[in-house]
Amino acid sequence: MKRDKIKQLVEKRITEDGMVETGINGVRIFKVTNAIPCAPAVYEPAVIVILSGRKEAILDGDKYIYDNSQYMCCTVSMPVEAGTPEASPEDPLLGIYISLDTKVMTELAIEMESAGGAIKLPKGNSQPQGLSLASWDDSFSDALLRLLQLGEDMMDISILGESRLRELYYAVLKGDAGISARRSFGIGNEIARSIQYLSMNLKKNVTIDELASLVGMSRAVFHRKFKQATRMSPIQFMKAMRLNNAAMRIAAGMNVSEAAMAVGYVSSTQFSREFKRLYGQSPKKWSQSKDLLESIA
Repeated sequence: MKRDKIKQLVEKRITEDGMVETGINGVRIFKVTNAIPCAPAVYEPAVIVILSGRKEAILDGDKYIYDNSQYMCCTVSMPVEAGTPEASPEDPLLGIYISLDTKVMTELAIEMESAGGAIKLPKGNSQPQGLSLASWDDSFSDALLRLLQLGEDMMDISILGESRLRELYYAVLKGDAGISARRSFGIGNEIARSIQYLSMNLKKNVTIDELASLVGMSRAVFHRKFKQATRMSPIQFMKAMRLNNAAMRIAAGMNVSEAAMAVGYVSSTQFSREFKRLYGQSPKKWSQSKDLLESIA
């Protein structure tokens, strides 16, 4: 089976816990043998493939648990809680993290729309979720296997890496997560563009009106489409992005005040209050009591 071959290729290249570069731009492999409880994180546009074990992500209270039967596709930056609560030496988590190159994904999505016509939206014309699970299909398995078969030969990677990564992107765009991906990277990607703008301007006091104006929508339409895509209102999303980014900074060793300022909070009191409301503890207590081992995205 192709999936078994992919797993064998990864197992040969990683023996200890952590994230390892493959040499192919944006493609890393990872292994976790310790249970890591879910902690604040920010998912960037990526495909996460699990080969053994199970991974968990929580978005606005909704839990996503995925293993080697489905891959995770995140098409926009999303504030989540992520972890590996079931990993153990006997049942390690083994997987592949593939960043989605915005430029290449956009080129492919627009080419597909030009060739195949407008995207068919899900029933009810709802905005697809920015975080979705997709079943492996033959195209995805073939493309992933061909990508990893480049191994560690730098000449092969240099000459063939981009084309094989492009082939994998194309398989994602054609697969179960294709509608979500094409909405985020192709024509009509207003919500994805607003999220990208927000992510780059966390320190600023970005307003809903500003975001709506940026993508040419009324406030009401923007609010509705944004919530369909992220399951959160724009205000909830902005707050979650700021707090998750701050929590990640605290986990990396930054003090609470610096972390608060880094994501745009002027008042440390307000930051602590909102942090406690979301995570159930003050930032200081959270940093002291939480297992701050970095979670594999």
